Amino acid sequence: MHGVIRRTSSTTTGRIERLLDPSAHAGRVELHYGDLSDSIGLNNLILDIEPDEIYNLAAQSHVRVSFDKPLYTMDITGVGALRILESARQLARRKEVRVYQASSSEMFGAAPDVPQSETTPFRPQSPYACAKVYAYYQTINYREAYDLYACNGILFNHESPRRGEQFVTRKITRAVGRIREGFQDKLYLGNLDARRDWGYARDYVEAMWLMLQQDEPDDFVIATGKSHSIRDCLEIAFGHVDLNWEDYVEIDPRYFRPTDVSFLQGDCTKARKQLGWEPSTSFDELIRIMVDADCDLAARERALEDLSAGSDKLQ
Repeated sequence: MHGVIRRTSSTTTGRIERLLDPSAHAGRVELHYGDLSDSIGLNNLILDIEPDEIYNLAAQSHVRVSFDKPLYTMDITGVGALRILESARQLARRKEVRVYQASSSEMFGAAPDVPQSETTPFRPQSPYACAKVYAYYQTINYREAYDLYACNGILFNHESPRRGEQFVTRKITRAVGRIREGFQDKLYLGNLDARRDWGYARDYVEAMWLMLQQDEPDDFVIATGKSHSIRDCLEIAFGHVDLNWEDYVEIDPRYFRPTDVSFLQGDCTKARKQLGWEPSTSFDELIRIMVDADCDLAARERALEDLSAGSDKLQ
């Protein structure tokens, strides 16, 4: 049995609508209200649902926002993970349960080693990264102290058309669609030289699941092993629709972080050997997938606006 705990400031379920369509799936997805700051509520919920597997993907996950709200970030991203682990420990007294903790490449921060692997020391450079390091070690502690099946997936950046619009890849591809349809003239960004190891979220979710199917729990880096700059992303995204990104992009100092991680690149050798996992989608293909989706979205928005304008004229 799998339970989904969802807490968001948005009331829409648009990004998971297809999962809620009973005609599209043989199984059934049921949503439960959950809040990572509510220890008692989480504990009651997990003990009531009795899931076989728990995937903790919840967090205050925006690095720049974590500088503005460090205490909130630690409570939700760090201590929230501990609350999940403690509830899972109590459930494990009744039945076997396996826990996946979403760790982050941001934990490596300013680490001198390139590429970064499971043995690379952490040097977090943001409140978000510090909170993730806390959750990472709590996961190991619960595994070793209580024999809880708990894994850390140290995932490097993973993107898709469902990515939040405040994250840089989706901010770029969304802007491409809106610029193409005439909704937007400029795209404002921060450090264009920052480099990340970007992969496709669909590939990475498979890796998460594989971690919880192993005989013994362990921690794994999930990455493509290739690093690209934000400039690279701009060139691919705008070039895909025959636009020159330099005509539309401007630098805004507001988007620079107090401390920034300039280069991240992962080594997923362990995952390849032990999980039999490897990425199947290239960076270029990923960005094109996202641009196509956001161009379709912008075209639908244009059609709705034109339809609304025509309706107003008829009135």
